[in-house]
Amino acid sequence: MLILDPALVRRAQALMEKAKKEGVPIHDIVAQTLLSEAEEREEAADESIPIHIDVHDQFRAFIRQLQQLDGLPKANVPPSFHGTLRPYQQRGVDWLVFLRRFGFGACLADDMGLGKTVQLLAYLTYVKEMERPDTPALLICPTSVIGNWQKECARFTPDLRVYVHHGPNRAKNDAFLQAAGEADLVITSYNLAHLDQDDLKQIHWHAICLDEAQNIKNAQTKQARAIRRLSGKHKIALSGTPVENRLGELWSIFHFLNPGYLGSRAEFERRFAGPIEKEGDARKKAALQALIRPFLLRRTKTDEAVALNLPDKLEQKEYCPLTAEQAALYEQLVNDTLERAKEASPFARRGLILQMLNGVKQICDHPALYLKERRPRQLVERSHKLEKLIELIEQIRANDESCLIFTQYVRMGEMIQQLLSDLFDERVLFLHGGVPKQTRDRMVEEFQARKAPIFLLSLKAGGTGLNLTAANHVIHFDRWWNPAVENQATDRAYRIGQTKFVHVHKLITVGTIEEKIDEMLEQKQALADIITEGEAWITELSDDELRDLLALSAAAKGGA
Repeated sequence: MLILDPALVRRAQALMEKAKKEGVPIHDIVAQTLLSEAEEREEAADESIPIHIDVHDQFRAFIRQLQQLDGLPKANVPPSFHGTLRPYQQRGVDWLVFLRRFGFGACLADDMGLGKTVQLLAYLTYVKEMERPDTPALLICPTSVIGNWQKECARFTPDLRVYVHHGPNRAKNDAFLQAAGEADLVITSYNLAHLDQDDLKQIHWHAICLDEAQNIKNAQTKQARAIRRLSGKHKIALSGTPVENRLGELWSIFHFLNPGYLGSRAEFERRFAGPIEKEGDARKKAALQALIRPFLLRRTKTDEAVALNLPDKLEQKEYCPLTAEQAALYEQLVNDTLERAKEASPFARRGLILQMLNGVKQICDHPALYLKERRPRQLVERSHKLEKLIELIEQIRANDESCLIFTQYVRMGEMIQQLLSDLFDERVLFLHGGVPKQTRDRMVEEFQARKAPIFLLSLKAGGTGLNLTAANHVIHFDRWWNPAVENQATDRAYRIGQTKFVHVHKLITVGTIEEKIDEMLEQKQALADIITEGEAWITELSDDELRDLLALSAAAKGGA
């Protein structure tokens, strides 16, 4: 293993500067060196790289270093990062910092659950402390995970000043420049990266980071083109699935990260995509792997070095914003109920409040569930929670893994079942109270035999007594406020006989009663009440206490 020394780094930098002055693209130097390292000399010659470059031994050593993770200089993450990195996560941060030093874009493609978010936040903390950049970093992500990023920033990097550029009241023009200028990190969505590109282009970001970077897999979309026009010192793409269907998706991500490195789209199709996808050309595949390996880091849960550092079970909260429709329905229901409760008898008041609690839970899941729509339209667009569920399932299926999805509502389960069956073109099992025992037993057998990898269960029907160890993902679509009930459901997969790491996802709508109850459970407040009485304790709260508990946060209103 090669250990990089400072003198080697300086010589490599000098060579890069010289190449720049002579008009030789640094990407060509790297590409030629990597291809020859992969013993593809004949093929490299066939590809007619524009100029033959005399690559120094020192530069070859530098390129080899790009491929040797363990030998990278350690980036000592400052104490302002409130977390402990696992060894493989520290190496990920080292890699990001190393590539930043030389101006190369990076695609962090670790498997879901291995902490891509944590690694990026540690990197941003390091850069803030060590470089003191004049401008903020920009993070572009799906709308459904903006709340998640806010929460993770507050948890791991509380000193990082975050501006969320989202919602109808977001800052524009000079107000945007002022808000961004006062932040260390600006978070926005893919949609706004296109709509607000004129504002975003005004800043030379110290880093531009794409979460779920497969969102730019089609290079010709307005979003992808707008994002490529942004200016930044360092570009990072996070994606658990950098290639979902075709190699052209990989080219699009690399075209953002390191423009020109894989040639034009047409050149890439001719040199790599065509021969690999149509002819199964092994030499071309090896050459492409050699080219991308230094700039794409992917670890999976089955990697020996990773598995040694993983717990048996990881619980992760996925925070989802409300849509405008959900926010309006939520506020209307709360206000109407509290108004009616003022005049009601104590007994009638309790009934009104329990009815309202059920209603707000349904609204947080999906407006169509609350409105009792028989044939709901625009199913995905109306609930970011549903959007997030689809993103999770896409990654789970891309890794050929299986999952359990729990919901309290049979109608919600039916909507999810139909949607996932259509999207993924495979059978989705749904076990609820109306399923006969014989059918139930058959469903369990099919799932355990991996004949149907997605298993939906209503919490009451599937929460106990089943052994479903074929699943290594458990998704709680809505929250049961008794943690013991949730844990029993999770234990369908996390039990004796489970040989895989189990990843538990809990979907929570931001700024709603779901988030507030979750915080109470975390802080152990009212825990005994919730466990013994379910929701009954809420009915005893005063009107003001109820309003505080149920009021939408400013962030939830603004985001919607």
